[in-house]
Amino acid sequence: MPYFIFSVLHALFNTFNYAMIMPILNAMFSEGYAFQPVYEVPALSFKGEALQQWLNYIYTNVFGTEWRITNVLVMLAMILIAMNLLSNLFRYLGGYTVEQLRVTTVQRMRNAMFDSVVCKDVGYFSGQRKGDIMSRITSDVLVVQFCITNTLQVAFREPFLIIGYLVLMLSISWQLALFSVFFLPMVGFIIGNIVKKLRHPASKSQQKMGELVSVLDESLGGIKILKTYTATEYIKEKFHALNQSLSNTLLWMARRQQLASPMSEFLGITAVAIILVFGGNLVMNGSLSAAGFIAFIAAFSQITRPVRAFIDQFANINQGVAAGERIFAVLDAENDINDAPDAKEFEGLKDKIEFRNVRFSYDDSREIIQGVSFEVRKGETVALVGPSGGGKSTLSELMERFYDADSGEILFDGESIRNYKQDSLRSVMSLVSQETVLFNDTIKSNISLGKPNATDEEIIEACKVANAHNFIMESPEGYDTNIGDRGAKLSGGQRQRLSIARAVLKNPEFLILDEATSALDTESEKLVQDALTKLLKGRTSVVIAHRLSTIMNADRIFVIDEGRIVEEGKHDDLIAKGGVYAKLVELQSVK
Repeated sequence: MPYFIFSVLHALFNTFNYAMIMPILNAMFSEGYAFQPVYEVPALSFKGEALQQWLNYIYTNVFGTEWRITNVLVMLAMILIAMNLLSNLFRYLGGYTVEQLRVTTVQRMRNAMFDSVVCKDVGYFSGQRKGDIMSRITSDVLVVQFCITNTLQVAFREPFLIIGYLVLMLSISWQLALFSVFFLPMVGFIIGNIVKKLRHPASKSQQKMGELVSVLDESLGGIKILKTYTATEYIKEKFHALNQSLSNTLLWMARRQQLASPMSEFLGITAVAIILVFGGNLVMNGSLSAAGFIAFIAAFSQITRPVRAFIDQFANINQGVAAGERIFAVLDAENDINDAPDAKEFEGLKDKIEFRNVRFSYDDSREIIQGVSFEVRKGETVALVGPSGGGKSTLSELMERFYDADSGEILFDGESIRNYKQDSLRSVMSLVSQETVLFNDTIKSNISLGKPNATDEEIIEACKVANAHNFIMESPEGYDTNIGDRGAKLSGGQRQRLSIARAVLKNPEFLILDEATSALDTESEKLVQDALTKLLKGRTSVVIAHRLSTIMNADRIFVIDEGRIVEEGKHDDLIAKGGVYAKLVELQSVK
């Protein structure tokens, strides 16, 4: 609403500036300017006679009844300055209002995009490029907000300017104004045809930008691998090719966009030339004053500017629509994993977790889990072992409900996992995976991720359990040391120990260790394994490991091979069977 008011006032005072051309010229050249004292307030109008009445009224109240050309020019100059000041003041206020809207729009859109992305289920990201999602949150949001705010400016400010100029031109000469009314739609039609095919290239350019950001993200994340395998030339060529493709698309769009403004200006000058001929004849036969003719041309030259703004906005709208489609593709994407309407809070495990004939595939092409049934009793440590790709990590992800089973049931205390709220389930779980995930923040912030209100004493104790306290204290700023992007300033073992400390601090009821000690050296592994043995005591846990030495003391061991449980039992019992587990033990020389 404020912008609407500011736009109306800006258009009013801006139009008045050009209406002042007539009395100024008349006063300077004494053409038809007849001063007569006016004591009553005249009616509002842009017509020359009405303007002269207003000027005479102001002159009478300021200078009296004695007419002097110098006084008239001073008065006209002061009025012109005042009108121009007011016009630009309201233009500034309108621009500031839109800028405020732009900033808040970007903020809200980015927040909505980020909130939507982080709330998506894990399966959503398996089919998405991370760089493309980043591009949508950054560049696409900017394109949409630019389109929205510019369209708002054009939709509210420019029509008032066009109306103001048309009223002024009609008050000067209806014949010339009639020509303008027919001319302006013709310009819009011609330019509209030039820019109407920009939507598809705009969508293509935003897709290319997403691919470019993906390559950039992958390159920076894997810079050590690129250098190790001397693949920098390969990745450079890939980036350059994508960049060239993006540039070609943008240049094609620019050619069409840049054609619009020169074309409209050419058509505008052509119209002015026609007006010179037509209007000149009106002046010669006395139907129009010379001052009115000049004022009309000035107003006509100005009306083409808001018309061009409308035309130029067509291209921006096409880009905004294309970017908006990409944004709403994320916002409108449905989660495959949702809480049931009557889902209840999980209040802790009382008996057991049970898998009943569970089947699962990531893409419906190959079953990763094929009819698995087993149970994990409260306080029990269960180990999942077997060859790589057998489905061990997938089973742990199903327990956390990152995915839903295709068939079968996963039960917590006899109740389907689908009947509990996801957050309440995960609040009693901790995961330490083989892929250590740390953030570009301090050591303290990374450890306290699951318990933000933890005291320093609790954090230190958790780090001592994970054998991380000593190396932390040797860091430049201790627990306040920034560990870099993805923990780049730490060794693999140090990153893994921080991940374990994070799980220890949360003190979960249910613990999942997925290759938790895989990145540790022999000495650290023994220390951490001793700490984990204490941590696991009396706690429900699932341990996934390739190093069989880490799960020898598990209550039960399930051997997973090609999505099935092929063996089950304790370490010694499985050795005695001489099956898959015994062969794995033999390969690792575990005794």
